[in-house]
Amino acid sequence: MITRYIAEALQRAQYRIVDDGLFCATVTGLPGVIATGKTLEACRTQLSEVIEEWLLVRVAEGLKIPRLGTATVQVRRAS
Repeated sequence: MITRYIAEALQRAQYRIVDDGLFCATVTGLPGVIATGKTLEACRTQLSEVIEEWLLVRVAEGLKIPRLGTATVQVRRAS
């Protein structure tokens, strides 16, 4: 479930080159998710880690995780 969500987010990522040739990536719909890297691959690797951490924080805080296409992450509280 989480792996599929991260893969979907990476497919939706938008990359651009910023100052000094640094790559920067964001994912529309995932507020605060941003990564940078000296190469496109380094940026993509960093973005994957940022998305995972973003998901874990949202789960821990009980915050809603937006659907990305058919990819969802649903957390149920233990009773």
